[in-house]
Amino acid sequence: MYGGNNRRADEFDDRRMGSGDERITRRRGGGHQVDTETLGLRAGAMGDMDDIFGLAEYEDALERTHDLQLKDVFEPSELQERLLTDEDNLARKPFEDLEITPEELIEEANWISNTLLTKKRMDPDLEEPFTEAVRNVLRFFVIDNYEVPFVYHQRRDYLIHAYDLHSERLLYEKDLWMILELDLKFKAFLEKRNSFKKLYESLRTKMGIEEDAMVEEHLLDYVHFQYHTQIKDLAAADGARAGHRRPGAGKTVFERIRQGRSDQFALNVQVGKKREFADDPDRLPHEIADDFTDYPDFVTGEQALTAAKKMLAEEIFTNPRMRYALRLRWFTQAVIHVNVTEKGVKQIDEYHQYYEFKYLKDQSLTAIAGNPARYLKMLKAESDGLVDIIYELQNPDRLIRDLYEFIVSDNYSEVADAWNRERKEVIDIAMQKFGSLFQKSLRDELRTACEDEIALAINSIYSKRLDQAPYKPKALALGELPRVFTFSNGHGEWGRDAIVGIFLDEDGRFHNSLKVDDLRDEANREKVAEALRERRPDVIGVSGFSVQTNRLFDDLKKLVEEKEITVQGEEKEERSPIEVLFLNDEVARLYQHSERAKHEHPDLAPLTRYCCALARYVQSPVLEYAALGKDIVSISFHPAQNLLSEEKLMKTLDMAMVDMVNLCGVYVNEAASKPYIANLLPYVCGLGPRKAAHVLKMMSANGGKIATRDQLMGDPEKGFPQIFGPKVFENCASFLIIAHTKDRDAEYLDNTRVHPEAYELGRKMAADALDFDEEDVVQITMSTGKGGVINRLMKGNVDKLNELILEEYAEELERNFNQRKRATLETIRAELQNPYEELRSPFRRLGVDEVFTMLTGETKESLDEHMVVAVKIRRVTDRYVSARLDCGVEGNVSADEMPMEAINARPSHYYHVGQTVQARIESLSRKTFYAELSLREDKIRQPRRPILDAPQEEWDDEREEKDKARLAVTNQEQTRTARVIKHPLFKAFNSRQAEEFLGGRSRGDAVIRPSSNGPDHIAVTWKVGDGIYQHIDVLELDKINEFTVGRTLRVGGKYSYSDLDELIVNHVKSMARKIDELCINPKFQQGSREDAEKWLEKYCEANPKRSSYAFALDAKKPGYFLLLFKAGIRAQLGCWHVKVIPGAFQLRDTSYPDVVTLCNGFKTMFTHISQRGGRPGGPR
Repeated sequence: MYGGNNRRADEFDDRRMGSGDERITRRRGGGHQVDTETLGLRAGAMGDMDDIFGLAEYEDALERTHDLQLKDVFEPSELQERLLTDEDNLARKPFEDLEITPEELIEEANWISNTLLTKKRMDPDLEEPFTEAVRNVLRFFVIDNYEVPFVYHQRRDYLIHAYDLHSERLLYEKDLWMILELDLKFKAFLEKRNSFKKLYESLRTKMGIEEDAMVEEHLLDYVHFQYHTQIKDLAAADGARAGHRRPGAGKTVFERIRQGRSDQFALNVQVGKKREFADDPDRLPHEIADDFTDYPDFVTGEQALTAAKKMLAEEIFTNPRMRYALRLRWFTQAVIHVNVTEKGVKQIDEYHQYYEFKYLKDQSLTAIAGNPARYLKMLKAESDGLVDIIYELQNPDRLIRDLYEFIVSDNYSEVADAWNRERKEVIDIAMQKFGSLFQKSLRDELRTACEDEIALAINSIYSKRLDQAPYKPKALALGELPRVFTFSNGHGEWGRDAIVGIFLDEDGRFHNSLKVDDLRDEANREKVAEALRERRPDVIGVSGFSVQTNRLFDDLKKLVEEKEITVQGEEKEERSPIEVLFLNDEVARLYQHSERAKHEHPDLAPLTRYCCALARYVQSPVLEYAALGKDIVSISFHPAQNLLSEEKLMKTLDMAMVDMVNLCGVYVNEAASKPYIANLLPYVCGLGPRKAAHVLKMMSANGGKIATRDQLMGDPEKGFPQIFGPKVFENCASFLIIAHTKDRDAEYLDNTRVHPEAYELGRKMAADALDFDEEDVVQITMSTGKGGVINRLMKGNVDKLNELILEEYAEELERNFNQRKRATLETIRAELQNPYEELRSPFRRLGVDEVFTMLTGETKESLDEHMVVAVKIRRVTDRYVSARLDCGVEGNVSADEMPMEAINARPSHYYHVGQTVQARIESLSRKTFYAELSLREDKIRQPRRPILDAPQEEWDDEREEKDKARLAVTNQEQTRTARVIKHPLFKAFNSRQAEEFLGGRSRGDAVIRPSSNGPDHIAVTWKVGDGIYQHIDVLELDKINEFTVGRTLRVGGKYSYSDLDELIVNHVKSMARKIDELCINPKFQQGSREDAEKWLEKYCEANPKRSSYAFALDAKKPGYFLLLFKAGIRAQLGCWHVKVIPGAFQLRDTSYPDVVTLCNGFKTMFTHISQRGGRPGGPR
């Protein structure tokens, strides 16, 4: 028997970190018997007492109180910090008690091979070697307890098929992860099957049932149905105490009417032919049913007949042959339709993300699997109540007809017809149950398959971002760290965001940051040039948050050229301009405001920290990603990643990180002294968060450094304790790097990818390359240590390794020791010549589209030519209009692309600066962030529409047209009485929409909108401040009809205006100017009321003998200011309200034309109230 999945089972098992395995002994003993004669009780008295008082339940409850768990003792936060939650325990060792036989291992290998082969295009001649490779990998996982990176790097010979002097890679690293995942699925299946077999054997041995030919594979539902009574009797016989029912007692209704079997019908369905024929009784169904009436279960014969039909349908439903035959049909011939709900009809328009499947129909399973993101979005839309997903069989009527034919009799009579009608009803009942079963199964399996495909795509994308070596200038070797100077201008807002730069040297140390206002100022240019000359970076990196960063990029490139800032080339005399790069800033954006950044750089501003992360990204992308920890899920890798659970997303990202960390290795002594490097340790093969923390703890307690890999297993002579058990060491040893030193005990191979198990092979190869015999080797080893031979080889003799014929050596090893070592020997030679060679791809430059998306947030799906977008006008001339998109892209509208009305009225009279209008993108340059726009109505009415990839026959055009017509009628009815006013500021908004529209605008901007107070009212919403909006009710007087604006507009029953323009200018704009006037006064305090009160309190504490006051906007009463005052440190804080009215301020019913008179009026009013002995504070 083979052991279970014990990949993490050794002396340093994650589960054995604490005393969690110690069991709490129960005080109560088991099996205690009561002597009724001693107590003077009659026989059976204890049983009666148990029945009456439920002693067993109390006893069980008392037992349960002693089952203490960690979560009963410790706080959840402590368990989470120590990785001892239920989720952590589940992740440690699934199926640890499951034992696998050699036969089951072969069965598993065949199943996994067949599963993988369906996804690969492989030569048929390679299928048998492929299965053997899978079998070997499973043996490494299940029996040898090796992990994926170890198998991929140290057992590579078993992943390759060699033939005719050629070799073919059969399994890649991603395949190994898939095998590991399928191994877990197979073990779950095996656990269920073993449980089923145990139940079935108990039925045979204890209940005496005969061997059932139908019991094959995993047929749990069938057994529970077919032997329901026996299972209950078995449970009772084994001591089930609930109710103390005797075996055979209390049969259910279904048990009492079960007669006959469904095997004959199921056999017909399985073979697709009618081989078994039904016999008809000589009486009608209802006549026979009357013989089975029995109060209270079946009062009438009809009830008995109905119950019998349900029972036969249930028997058909649980029949394994039926399930197999119908499952095969469902999973090969099912189709999927989307039925949009009424809510979806209204919400999903042509520009909605769900429109691509709004009217989808007749989708085959192949089509669904080919677009996994769409299916997951369909499920999300269904959960939101926008669509219903319908699963059904192709040609279901034909299947039903076939099933009818297989169950009915061939007789012709009134009795036969009656029985056939009942049989057909049974089929209808059973098919409803089958439909529910397979719809749920199909839905879940499709979801899992689609999620796996998305996870695989995310893994691939993330792997490419990790697979980047440090940036390589011409003068450095691949893998050496460059000197980096990074710059950013943040959002690039003039007068607000300065240009910040920081330098990172080759040792990873940051130096003084640089800060200038603008690179188009010569003094600033010289300052930056001088810093570059002084620090001599190998590369300049640039990134930021807006399109303005592109201007910084151009300015730096120009500065480098004009100031002749150069870097050394491949030859010492060769010089070339230093390269300026756009850098991926997804990690830096998360880092700048993180707690880690504040801890590492407490004195730096967020934008400077951002530049620090950019610089470190140039030196090691994998370190920057690893340092994010669980925050990595905040980065967008795939448009559909939000449709995956965080657990699944984190798992696929961790797989990619594990692959890359073990490809590069980790310098363990550096990790012990540098937390930044230590972030990689949890991803080393065989480790994880617990073991990584243990390594650091043990090394810290013992000098913080180890000399050889062997010391990880302990060194009693030097007093170094054991850190790892044998299995963990075997998994992780080759991925933990120890830099070679001149120490006698140092081992050169510890600095390579060679595993300690192959060190002897390495020494043998070194001796053969140097033509040393055994006596030479012994002498050198005794004088210079175990690494002496290899050290000799390293002294100018490495090229001699190329003279070795490794093929013959590999054949000898396989012939004599049955070990495949061809790839291992090649690895040893490569590592001796170039230890831990940089195998990652070169540092990747961002493409034009990637830079565009990074600086604008827009992709080709969200912003492209012929799309209609909102633009804000920045400049108006009679020849052109300049505008800017929300994403920062600059746009231009030529005279030819303006509407005729604007040309006739002159553009400068038709448009104004700051106006927001709709425009269509005619051309878009992603490199220069520039677009040509059109304001012509005919083009705006023809925007780019989403392109559907569904064939015409798979789109329900008829349903779409009907829904459009019905929705148009509904909208027309709803908007028939809607108010429309011909004015540039009029919008058909409600109050919330008006506030959202004005959110990004300036103070004083307004929206005229319909009012809910009636047809003779309109509303005006205007922006008072950030997040503060005033809604003005305007009464219309002297209206010609209900659709026109009144000739007199009255506000507050006090202010009257002749038209809307006068109202906006003399009322709204007038009040906005007064607010601006007060906001620039020194007495005005930004922020909330609480902020102003804190300022006032601190001012009085600093000046205890002085009175003071301050103004602040009242967020609760838009259009009002808070006048806060305090007459000395001990005085109560007072508050009055100042109302803003057109052209003035109003304080306690007194109007003041400006701020100066308002302040003087307040002081006078306060003095008079104080002298009269009143309380001036008022309500706060």
